[in-house]
Amino acid sequence: MPKLTIDHIEVDVAPGTTILEAAKKIDIKIPTLCYMEGCKAIGACRVCIVDVKGFKDPLTACSTPVSEGMHVHTTNHMIRKARKAVVGLLLSEHDGDCQVCDRNNDCELQTLAGELGISDVRFPGEKAKRYLDNSTPALIRDSAKCINCRRCVITCNETQGVGSLFAQGRGYDTYIGPAFCHTLSDVTCVQCGQCAAVCPVGAISERDQVEDVWNALEDPDKFVVVQTAPAIRAALGECFGNEPGTVVTGKMTTALRDMGFDAVFDTNFTADLTILEEGTELLTRLKKALVDKDEKVALPLFTSCSPGWVNYAESFYPEILDHLSTCKSPQQMFGAVAKTYYAEKIGKKAEDIVVISIMPCTAKKFEAQRPEMNDSGVTDVDIVLTTRELGKMIKQAGLDFNALPDSEMDAPLGISTGAADIFANTGGVTEAALRTVYEIVTGRDFPFPKLHVAPVAGLEGVKEASVKLEGLVPEWSFLEGVEVKLAVAHGLSNAKKVIEKMKSGEAVYHFVEVMCCPGGCIGGGGQPRFTTDEVRKSRIAAIYREDEGRELRKSHNNPAVQELYKEFLKAPLGKLSHKLLHTHYKAQEKI
Repeated sequence: MPKLTIDHIEVDVAPGTTILEAAKKIDIKIPTLCYMEGCKAIGACRVCIVDVKGFKDPLTACSTPVSEGMHVHTTNHMIRKARKAVVGLLLSEHDGDCQVCDRNNDCELQTLAGELGISDVRFPGEKAKRYLDNSTPALIRDSAKCINCRRCVITCNETQGVGSLFAQGRGYDTYIGPAFCHTLSDVTCVQCGQCAAVCPVGAISERDQVEDVWNALEDPDKFVVVQTAPAIRAALGECFGNEPGTVVTGKMTTALRDMGFDAVFDTNFTADLTILEEGTELLTRLKKALVDKDEKVALPLFTSCSPGWVNYAESFYPEILDHLSTCKSPQQMFGAVAKTYYAEKIGKKAEDIVVISIMPCTAKKFEAQRPEMNDSGVTDVDIVLTTRELGKMIKQAGLDFNALPDSEMDAPLGISTGAADIFANTGGVTEAALRTVYEIVTGRDFPFPKLHVAPVAGLEGVKEASVKLEGLVPEWSFLEGVEVKLAVAHGLSNAKKVIEKMKSGEAVYHFVEVMCCPGGCIGGGGQPRFTTDEVRKSRIAAIYREDEGRELRKSHNNPAVQELYKEFLKAPLGKLSHKLLHTHYKAQEKI
């Protein structure tokens, strides 16, 4: 355990620890711009420089390992002067438009300049060339704001394994973007928005559709309904100064109603519906494989509720598309149900209903405009806002969010169970599916403590579990003794690991859950910045508390979903549910 001194404080750390990590251990803050937790440090921004005794020049704290007896000064005259020079140079190239920039008051460069006492641009000169890439439904790139920190490059290549963004050119002409000056729509970009989530400035952001929602709300001829994803309730409070993991479901519902939405519903309703459809699909495939001996049955069954993951599968592994569940995501199921079943209930035409989604995910913007998503006869979901956009919209409405009273969502599409809440977390879809499938085939209560399946929870990149089916009801006796093998992956680079294990024969699964973003939807590309593992853990814990506080915690016990089948859909995987709630995906070929 090397012992070193940082700003006159002694600290023992493990071998290989960096100066930055050692400083964090004793609550000494060293500023950074390019550094990201869990990723290899590259020292690109030079903001984290420190003075180390025995070294002539400053060293980068993020990439320099500690050594025995090291003496470090994180701030002195030389370091302060050097940091101001580094940030001043970044400001000289950064065409920020701070007064109207989406990241004003949420910009790490702006904040850092203020903390360093920079009051003017010391190095006026040529700005970076502006190229505005608005070619995709989800993301906007503004090259003039980019500071070449390479966070987006690391995230896109390492965390997600997609490779849409790289540093192009050399020297002053270096810029971050797709190869050969292509737009994001030209290349294989899964629209996950993790690049926008880690960008310290406004160089990459979600496509802002707040004004489109205001226009819809002000149209007297439209009936505007809103659905809110389960991950929103554990993160939206951060937009208003609350700690990560503060659950604000009731206040969010009140805010949406006060802003003028005609009905406030919950994507959790169709998350419960997804479990009924997807669980039936899994059991149907198992029956065909084990009883009918159909060798063409595609097992394992992969989840399909994460649009970034679906995009990835279409582009990188089209050979497994038959393994994807045909279920649409809960967002898209909601749109189809709202414009058919609910429209009939309230006597409205589908074209007169506007469905707004509040999602933690930028890829949901892309998903909503896919040509497959119009089985209600019109576009199923009209507009998608991220958590960040909803926070902005509430502020525009002049609402004092933290002072709002709690209220309940509207029926019937606002009724849900705890199983739907945990869709927000990695492992949550698997756990929710198990709660229902186990009880269907055994006729007994789900046996896990507090209904949680511990092996599929947590932030490990790939998790595995198995459940042995015993003592089954006669209808499902063909599954007697079968050990159902499960895998859960979050972050697309981890999804690749699971697929490659399957292809090599190293692993055999029956059900695989993939969430595109690290931590699942609670770490989505549209959530409040900056999402560290500590923040993910706080949001995950909040979602589990929400689930545990529910009276109903299993999707098949949702009375509104039961009524939907009785009145309208008739049965899971039935003719109407197949038309409205299911789809198929196809291979995509891009650069």
